[in-house]
This record gives sequence, C-alpha cells and structure tokens, in this order.
Amino acid sequence: MNTAFFIVDAATDGQRLDVAIASEVSSVTRSRAQQCIRAGNVLVNGQPAKASSRVQIGDEVRVSLPDPIPIEAEPEDIALDILHEDAWVIVINKPAHLVVHPACGNYTGTLVNALLFHCRDLAGIGGVQRPGIVHRLDKDTSGVMVVAKNDQAHACLSEQFKDHSVVRRYQALVFGSMEEECGRMETLIGRDRADRKKMSIHPRRGRTAVTDWRCVERFDEYSLLEVELQTGRTHQVRVHLASMGHSVLGDQTYGNPRRVRVIRDKSLQDAVKGLQRHLLHAGFLEFTHPDTQQQLAFTSPLPDEFEAVLNVLRGL
Repeated sequence: MNTAFFIVDAATDGQRLDVAIASEVSSVTRSRAQQCIRAGNVLVNGQPAKASSRVQIGDEVRVSLPDPIPIEAEPEDIALDILHEDAWVIVINKPAHLVVHPACGNYTGTLVNALLFHCRDLAGIGGVQRPGIVHRLDKDTSGVMVVAKNDQAHACLSEQFKDHSVVRRYQALVFGSMEEECGRMETLIGRDRADRKKMSIHPRRGRTAVTDWRCVERFDEYSLLEVELQTGRTHQVRVHLASMGHSVLGDQTYGNPRRVRVIRDKSLQDAVKGLQRHLLHAGFLEFTHPDTQQQLAFTSPLPDEFEAVLNVLRGL
C-alpha cells in the first residue's frame, strides 16, 4: 500500500475531492480516486469524505493506494525483428503499432508476450508486469530497443538509462520548415492539467526533460529532424516538438488534425492519410554491454511508410 499526501492550495481550492486528487497525484485518474474514496482509503483532515465534497485551502488529503495486482503475461508466437542476441541482452527493431508491455486495453499481442515466447527464461526479470523491459517506445513509434535477459543485465541497463549514458537518436518528420539548424528544448514534463492521458511542458508537477535536435532536411512546409534524448520522459520527443509548433506528422495526440486536412499536395495528402501512425522512428541506440563492457551501437533504417512520405516530399 502506497500513500500520497498533499495540502490543498489555491489551484485546487473549491474542487471536488476526486478531481483534486486526480490533479495532485500524478499516478491517479479521477475514476481511480473515486474507487479509493469508496474503499475508505482517502482521508481529509483525518476523516473520510465523499467524492463530491469540496476541498478548501489548507485541507490535508491523504490517499492510500493499493498495490496493483501483477499481470503475468503469457508467451505468444509473434515474429520479432532481432538485431542482436546473446545470453545477456536482446536488441530488436520494434514495428509501429506494437505495444511494449501489457496494460489496460492491451493484455495480449504485446512485445512482452513475444519476448516471453522467444526467450523462455525471461519471465520475472525486473518483475512479472514488464519482464526484461528497461525502456520503452510508444505504440506508434518504431525502432531499436534493448531488453535485458537476466537480472544483472536488467540492473546494469536500468542504471545506464537512469544516468543518461545511453545514446538514443530518433528521426522525426514534423510540420513547418525549421528556421534554425539545431537547438535544445529543456523544460519540465508531467501530466497535462486538463487531460490526464496527455503530457505537457506546463504540468502542476513535472520532471526535467532535455531534447536536442538538428535539422537534416527541409521542405516547403515540413522538416526532417534528428532528435537526441538527454532524458527519457513519457512522450518526450512528441511533446517537445509540438510545444515548438512543429508537431510530428501523423501524431493524433499532440498534433493538430486541421494541419493534415489542409495539405495541398494530393499525393502527400494520400500518403499521410494512409499512415495510421506518427512519423517518429528510433533509428540509433548505443549502450554498454552489461557483461563485456563494450560499447554496442545499433541502427534501424526508416520504415517503408516513412520513406514513402519523404519520397513524395522529395518529388521522387
């Protein structure tokens, strides 16, 4: 049982209790807050309260969060594009549309299900919910991922991601022609105040996020960027680029759908409408091997649908 505690300030003064909890506790949605309240796991100034009750400045709210029930994934025979494998790690080229680990709405057909089938001794490494997983790519982001195959590898790789010594570079096709050759975005990133399913650079509470970018190729109304992560926050690349006014082409969450509707070139319009993914690709990954201590680097070429859009822009 984990406990979250906060004191109501001016920003949440007068809100319903369930709304205030969802605003103040990053891991809790409004529906989960209501469940906790019904279960008697929420105290306001030491007393139980209703979800509809209004909080006031200075109220002390304590939320007891039950530990999640582990979801043990089942092995599934799903094809993997393996770039490298040894007794310690497996490096794969993840396609778009493949969810990394089981979660609400995606309990099967994930990368974890595929890995458990391919690596018979993977189960339990790093926990039953995300065995072997030390980082992730969004569902519609393709590219290189490394997975740990034993506990020592999991600890070593996790530490490398924590201290930001892993090199991660992405290719992103974005709206707008970049005026500068390169740049850096350094902001906080946390849950969006209005939409808990989204991330924002203006959160109530957030963590530092740093993204470097450089322009590789310019078109009239679009730019191909190489992006390097210095930190690894949820949706970091997409949030940072969108906040610059250069959302990733095909991004349904952070992009503006009107931008797609007003594309003038018919060939480009057809290519973009048929995407069903955003054009963000993790093309390069470099890390230290947990056993040999050698630097390993892996690349992944742009997927066909990404290249197809670029070819239209290039007039090929």
